Amino acid sequence: MRSHLCGEINETLAGQSVTLCGWVDRRRDLGGLIFIGLRDTAGIVQIVVEPDSAAFADAERLRNEYCVRIKGSVRMRPESQWNESMTTGKVELVADEVELLNASAPIPLLMTDEDGEEVRLRYRYLDLRRPRMQHNMRIRAKLNQSIHKHLDGHGFSEFETPILTKATPEGARDYLVASRVQAGQFYALPQSPQLFKQLLMMAGMDRYYQIARCFRDEDLRADRQPEFTQLDMEMSFVDEAGVQAAAEDLVRAVFNDVLDVELPAPFPRMTWSEAMEKFGSDKPDLRYPMCLHNVDEHVSHIDFRVFAGPANNEEQRVAALRVPGGAKFSRKQIDEYTAFVARYGARGLAWIKVNDVEAGLEGLQSPVAKFLDDKAWKGIATQTGVETGDLLFFGAGDWLQTSTFMGHLLIRCGEDLALANDGWAPLWVTDFPMFEWDEESGRHTAMHHPFTAPQSDSADELQANPMHALSRGYDIVLNGAEIGGGSIRIHKSEMQQAVFNLLGISKDEAQAKFGFLLEALKYGCPPHGGIAFGLDRVAALMAGEASIRDVIAFPKTTTAQCPLTEAPSAIAQSQLDELHIGVIKKTE
Repeated sequence: MRSHLCGEINETLAGQSVTLCGWVDRRRDLGGLIFIGLRDTAGIVQIVVEPDSAAFADAERLRNEYCVRIKGSVRMRPESQWNESMTTGKVELVADEVELLNASAPIPLLMTDEDGEEVRLRYRYLDLRRPRMQHNMRIRAKLNQSIHKHLDGHGFSEFETPILTKATPEGARDYLVASRVQAGQFYALPQSPQLFKQLLMMAGMDRYYQIARCFRDEDLRADRQPEFTQLDMEMSFVDEAGVQAAAEDLVRAVFNDVLDVELPAPFPRMTWSEAMEKFGSDKPDLRYPMCLHNVDEHVSHIDFRVFAGPANNEEQRVAALRVPGGAKFSRKQIDEYTAFVARYGARGLAWIKVNDVEAGLEGLQSPVAKFLDDKAWKGIATQTGVETGDLLFFGAGDWLQTSTFMGHLLIRCGEDLALANDGWAPLWVTDFPMFEWDEESGRHTAMHHPFTAPQSDSADELQANPMHALSRGYDIVLNGAEIGGGSIRIHKSEMQQAVFNLLGISKDEAQAKFGFLLEALKYGCPPHGGIAFGLDRVAALMAGEASIRDVIAFPKTTTAQCPLTEAPSAIAQSQLDELHIGVIKKTE
């Protein structure tokens, strides 16, 4: 039906006859001339229909989003009319024939970024016609192609793992699927292929990968979906360095293929404790030229309990954040930052405006400056590198909580002052704690997941001091977003049972949930490890989108609904009866 795509029409085709198919992006009738912007997946080209053309009457009937086929000859535009922002901007197509393939009803949205998300998702098939969304979907397709090409060429084999599997709730909630033939029994949709990929290593498959669909019934945010896509990788007979090298090579390759970007080699590395100490985050954004400074030694002696108390307590800290040029902030803005960190548990936020760094204490403007002496201020000024016109924020209290809210403050100030450097800042974060303590449940929880190996090979040592144990887990971070996480796995059944014990999973419960894994570990399981990448998040970063919903063809809303298909929806009673399911209506 067509000889070329719209976006392929350029000056090399001048004088040639071509046939194009697409949608009317816009139509302007100037009386003597009709101009049509014709759009397809490759771009937009300008069509000119002259008044003496046999196609003029047909062109007059066209409206936005009509699907058409147009034949004509390519000619150069006058140089004064060149549009450098379009690949087709130096040429136009003079129409000889205009064929209406299908008319369109009036469009229920603007087809611009001004459309609200609800209406965009309701008419997603129209929203996806837009150049921005076409670009995003092509980015995603190229990402998948590059992954396959790279891993297929590096000894990995692609294997599929089950979608209907066993419910093993640990973390997020499972989506359950009723079995018709096994009355009262349920499958679960996989939260990840974690256990199956480990079983593939036990089966001797050596290097596995899969672009896998995963499902989690959890609260949603801009970077969360109930169903999502991850790249799953697993390798046998490797240590952390082996997995990280393979993953890093892959990331560099796909960024080069898809965006023509050269990422550094090797990626920098940082331990979890260093990341929290300096950036208050386990996914630091190294594009911001700011970090947290531990100033305990400089304020431990002053007569100000808010600082001196935490500074003299090993479980607490006083952290300072230098904000370049921040002295221009008004008191109202500072109060807004104070309210912001309160969301993350901060009880307050001390601050100092540095009006003249050479004047020492006399050059400071702050409610807390009166508590500082020359020794304290010189130490703080030297460590933070503060300059005239800067602002210092201080947080004090529990080490982890203070680090966390000051880390959020760092990013907020960096965004408000547009301090981020251009480009890409990849990072490996390593040496995570093995466990966290959950006050609500009164038990340990796994920082990564229950199958991550500890750095110690001794189960007795792990059980004796679990809160000081480090894991063999690692995350890969890009521009402040965790794009992948993995670990060396536990490959011995006694260590796996010890971890289950610390997580409060009894032997009977472990056997019921993970018996097949524990059984498999007994039969010469090799040392193995892997990593999983969130492809929705990677695609969003590549496309420059803030939300992964803008790189997913048919996403759910933040309430896990699909406005297009109106899912989830009620099921007929006859079908429920077949599945032996009764629905309990929610009461007020």
